Amino acid sequence: MPIAARAQGRVRRIGALMPFSADDPQAQARYTAFLQGLQQLGWVDGRNVRIEVRWSPNNAAVRKNAAELVVLAPDLIFTSGSVSMGILAQTDGGRAVPTVFTIVPDPVGAGYVASLARPGGNATGFTPFEYGIGGKWLELLRELRPGVARAAILRDPTVSAGIGLWGAIQAVAPSLGIDIFPVDVRETAEIDRAFGGLASAPNGGAIVTGKLYGGSTTRSDHRAGSPS
Repeated sequence: MPIAARAQGRVRRIGALMPFSADDPQAQARYTAFLQGLQQLGWVDGRNVRIEVRWSPNNAAVRKNAAELVVLAPDLIFTSGSVSMGILAQTDGGRAVPTVFTIVPDPVGAGYVASLARPGGNATGFTPFEYGIGGKWLELLRELRPGVARAAILRDPTVSAGIGLWGAIQAVAPSLGIDIFPVDVRETAEIDRAFGGLASAPNGGAIVTGKLYGGSTTRSDHRAGSPS
């Protein structure tokens, strides 16, 4: 066990604000990994640290449990996702408690941290997105089809990930000589219409951002004169 952990004179307290149902298998797997990671660093629940876990299957439960954990004044709160992090930050006293977050798409834009390199304040954590990859997708599209002149960027405008990726793509497009335009989609029919419009003129392509159907895709439409 690390010296720092052995030297603790009191039992530390960590609040775990889990925005999932307690019977969610994936959530349980993540929580188990969290406990295992703590143990590897010398922090054992019931020995030198006490974990106050609050399962919160809906936003109302997140609000209730966030307030409850803040009142307990833990040494740290661990949470996951934009919604739970946002609710925690808005809870009275929530920003004063040191917080570690995961799966927050844009912690800088949301105001939780000052920057990814130097978070500052009382919050730090992990984001699953590197928005600069959006520019790389456009470069890849040009490599796949050198003659591509325009590209549709399919995104969900309600999520911050789509906004961040759109900004990165915008920054690169002029240097590549590609006209880009966003296509805001929320259902399959809108995607079909977008590709139908691309097929009406040659040298078109499309980028599907990561929040649509679970993955990011670069596509050069065959009907628009480009290889599939």
